[in-house]
Amino acid sequence: MSATEFSLEIHPRFTETDGLGHINNTVIPVWCEAARTPMFEIFNPELDLNQWNLIVAGFTVVFLTPTYYGKSVIVKTYVSRIGNSSFELTQSCWQQGVKTAEVKTTLVHYDYRSEKSQPIPEDIRQILASLNGEGA
Repeated sequence: MSATEFSLEIHPRFTETDGLGHINNTVIPVWCEAARTPMFEIFNPELDLNQWNLIVAGFTVVFLTPTYYGKSVIVKTYVSRIGNSSFELTQSCWQQGVKTAEVKTTLVHYDYRSEKSQPIPEDIRQILASLNGEGA
C-alpha cells in the first residue's frame, strides 16, 4: 500500500462463487463498499448512522478478468477527483498480481435533513488531497 491509497485484503467465500468458479459480479461492488470504510471514517469517525453525511451518487464497474474463489483479493482505493461537494474514488481488485476489476464511485458530502449536498470542509479536503494518487 502506498501513502496515497487504502488497501483491504478480501478472502473470497465459497458462497460468493458462481457455477464456473468465478466470484459473482454482484460481489465486487460489495467488497469495494467494505474497502471504502476508511473514507467513511474521514467524514464520520465514529461511523454514527445518526450523523451520516455521505451519499453514493453513482458507480461504474469494469470487469477485466474473472476473480476466483480460493485466492485472496486486494482492493486498493484512492481519490481520483475532488469537487466542491463531491469526490470520486477509484478502486481496483487485484488477485495474484492481476487487476481483475476497477470501480469508480462518486460520493457526495450530504445533509440528510435538508436533503442537499454540502461543500466538503477544508480540513477534509486536505485529507482527500493527500489520498489523491494514481493507485497501482
